[in-house]
Amino acid sequence: MTVPKNITINQSVAILCDGNNIERSIHDQSGQANTMVNFDTLIPKLLDGRGLNRLIYFREGQNISSKLAERLHEHYYGSVVACHKSADIPLSIKATQLSSKVDTIIIMSGDSDYVELVRHLKSEGVRVEIAAVEDTTARILIEEADHFHPITREDWFTFTSPAAKRRPFTNSKTPPPSRNS
Repeated sequence: MTVPKNITINQSVAILCDGNNIERSIHDQSGQANTMVNFDTLIPKLLDGRGLNRLIYFREGQNISSKLAERLHEHYYGSVVACHKSADIPLSIKATQLSSKVDTIIIMSGDSDYVELVRHLKSEGVRVEIAAVEDTTARILIEEADHFHPITREDWFTFTSPAAKRRPFTNSKTPPPSRNS
């Protein structure tokens, strides 16, 4: 079906991210633990002109970057949810709650644990898309989704802390050379 050029289709999209799964996948691909998702490039790519209803980043554990939470809130009115164990259950519950409020749910994870959730959401009439690193994504999840967005190297960056950028202090017994020498 082709949509005439003078008609605009508005879709409301929720993006639900299994942070631990995506981080682990990116770390595996990059070989570095300090590699992170670049939401500033990835979110517009995923939305492709559609409206963002919600962005929720689920992450296991209490050690969640407050800077990440602030950035997601400031740029996308997003939120970060700390999970007691895995993000699977909280993410699935939120997806089910949102299914009557959005047209599309994008699940950022390659975990096959979400296959039944994808099937359920589709049976409710929700378009379900998966965004993940292709090499670490379960084939069955890609097959069940309405669309697959590969997360590639262009969608992440390597974080270098300000302390690592500074020259390290050395406690040398040799005094520095004088400017007159």
